[in-house]
Amino acid sequence: MGTITTQDGTEIFYKDWGTGQPIVFSHGWPLSADDWDAQMLFFLQHGYRVIAHDRRGHGRSTQTGDGHDMDHYADDLAELTAHLDLHDAIHVGHSTGGGEVAHYLARHGESRVSKAALISAVPPLMVKTDANPGGLPKAVFDDLQAQLAANRSVFYRDLPAGPFYGFNRPGVESSEAIIENWWRQGMMGGAKAHYDGIVAFSQTDFTEDLKKITVPVLVMHSEDDQIVPYAASGPLSAKLLANGTLKTYTDFPHGMPTTQAETINADLLAFLKD
Repeated sequence: MGTITTQDGTEIFYKDWGTGQPIVFSHGWPLSADDWDAQMLFFLQHGYRVIAHDRRGHGRSTQTGDGHDMDHYADDLAELTAHLDLHDAIHVGHSTGGGEVAHYLARHGESRVSKAALISAVPPLMVKTDANPGGLPKAVFDDLQAQLAANRSVFYRDLPAGPFYGFNRPGVESSEAIIENWWRQGMMGGAKAHYDGIVAFSQTDFTEDLKKITVPVLVMHSEDDQIVPYAASGPLSAKLLANGTLKTYTDFPHGMPTTQAETINADLLAFLKD
């Protein structure tokens, strides 16, 4: 584990375990590198070097008052990969982290990268616009900000207890430990970063970013994703990518890297070895 200090003075916390080909994990909102525990341990045991960082304002990184946008997220990631001098790296992003990965590749190039994976990811664009009629109304994200501002702790219990992990679906057994771990990670971060981050993940248009990416990309998305709806995300991203492969799941939740780790890890490993 370590930290780097970015050009604007933000301290970014990261974990760096093992040797071999590097896999860099970018987490979802409003979580931290800890959300990748199941993946980092799995791929470490399969001979990979695994790296995950806390996005600025999240987890153990500096709770900055500004810079909570995709440009800064991508630039922070670029500074981390340069600091570690990574080559032939595989970048894996979940949810907001998928947007971070896409923007990083388009903004900073692919010279250090061999493959990428976007899991339950926000690209190409979440919010509804004239050009994106299948997106969610802006009022949905305004309401998320309102709930966060009113009582972040309550909001961070309700979201994982319900749609994030699909615990609101009939017949799905809830896990208090998973809910508490989500809450723990969320409350470690800064309210300002999380408030601004809702705009970053919902209103950033990644369409042109996806078109610029040429490395192989696995797009993993579930049709029952209640956070990032399937029809306006996964299939559209795969079509925009020059070398994209879509892997669709039927009834997995948005947080499937946690609840369905065995399947996600196996499918991701198969893609990396292909």
